[in-house]
Amino acid sequence: MKKDIQKCSKCGKTFDLDEEGILFNGEYMCDHCKREFTIICNHCGKRVLKTDAVRDWYCNECFDNYYTICEGCGVMFCQDSANYRDDDTLNEYPYCESCYSELDHVIHNYYHKPTPIFYGDDKLYYGCELEVDDAGEDDYNAELILNIANRDYDHIYIKHDGSLEDGFEIVTHPMTLDYHKNIMPWQDVIQKLIRMGYRSHQADTCGLHFHVNKSGLGDTTAEQEEVIGRILYFFEKYWYEILNFSRRTEDQADRWARRYSGSIENPKASLDKAKRAHNGRYMAINLHNPTTVEFRIFRGTLKYITFLASLQFVDELCNDAIALSDEDFEVMTWSDFVSKISKTDKPELIEYLKLHRLYINEEVTSGEEI
Repeated sequence: MKKDIQKCSKCGKTFDLDEEGILFNGEYMCDHCKREFTIICNHCGKRVLKTDAVRDWYCNECFDNYYTICEGCGVMFCQDSANYRDDDTLNEYPYCESCYSELDHVIHNYYHKPTPIFYGDDKLYYGCELEVDDAGEDDYNAELILNIANRDYDHIYIKHDGSLEDGFEIVTHPMTLDYHKNIMPWQDVIQKLIRMGYRSHQADTCGLHFHVNKSGLGDTTAEQEEVIGRILYFFEKYWYEILNFSRRTEDQADRWARRYSGSIENPKASLDKAKRAHNGRYMAINLHNPTTVEFRIFRGTLKYITFLASLQFVDELCNDAIALSDEDFEVMTWSDFVSKISKTDKPELIEYLKLHRLYINEEVTSGEEI
């Protein structure tokens, strides 16, 4: 059988057309140049030059008729799914669903995560997530809160949370304990939320979470894991005291902030058990974040002393876990832990512990949770 030998118009190589290559637009191309200079349109199936295609996926005709590119993120998607801003001067710019949800919306989607800004000067930084409910997932309300919290610096952002019925989640950038207490305008934020009708403790749907930076727990991964092991051990050993402190019911904890039910033999065993558990992030202490440890145990609150006492509790435990040894934690009782808390530095925590009969059984009066 006679071979059909042709010369590639692109590279000059000769080839047998019956075995490789194509005749395309009147020009012969070898297999290599066919792959180099042409594509098959993913929509209509026609072969076209890459110069007549968009991103090597679609021919220009199919792209013009059926597809577009998001102005926000540059992703290509179907025109039927495009969103446009209300401003007529910008209607020529299409946005995908994700980017459109971010435009001019105060309440961001659940996956919104800006580059963290660290406030204060210390080794431990705490990012707070406070969930509020019952008064609307409303951009206007959220903007009022932003105007208070961010009047001097970009302290917080606000996100949608699918676990809430009619509210939103307030997220802070990482701050030291001192910054949270003395500079971040938490009391003003909380009072505004209450006046607008939001609830947190009373809503039953809300949590209060704190993220602490792993880098503050130790200089190396091994040191950080030793500290985390001591924290886990303490939670297992004094679970019922901590559950009382958290104001969650056992059912709520089982759903949103479960205990590991791990070993209380020693801190290392507690960490090893938690690592092997693969229980996901809905744990009292979530270890799945690469740069932070998340304390999820606390029920939401719009009572300032409760908020601050919860943060001070986390700070006290983290600092103890850094300063003390495994052996110290194994012999430390709950009374040992609470008795050395500074009444000068953390009076709110002392008052809260007394209120919940976790310190000394003194009569303490306080208003209801909100």
